[in-house]
Amino acid sequence: MEQITLCPRVEKGIQILSKRWAILVIYRLLSGPQRFCTIEAALPISGRLLSERLKELEQEGIVNRKVYPETPVRIEYSLTEKGRALEPVVREIESWSSAWVLPEEKVEA
Repeated sequence: MEQITLCPRVEKGIQILSKRWAILVIYRLLSGPQRFCTIEAALPISGRLLSERLKELEQEGIVNRKVYPETPVRIEYSLTEKGRALEPVVREIESWSSAWVLPEEKVEA
């Protein structure tokens, strides 16, 4: 069997986006800046994991964290230009999912 070698940039991009919840965090931020509690309420994710994912996306230059010096302190997350460039990718995944992925049936206990 022939081994496929990925370009290091493609491999890095896939590693970033394949981390659990990363695409869904980006998807939420496509609608505009949001506070941590808003993102957390919209996704079935723990606060610890959301915080970790936001920090990783910020380190990659995909998410911007803005602190407002108010009392109490307000922090908003938004997509950078690099993050907004992912919109066509996320929209294509959304389109593909709508056409090909069946919703999970809820099982009642």
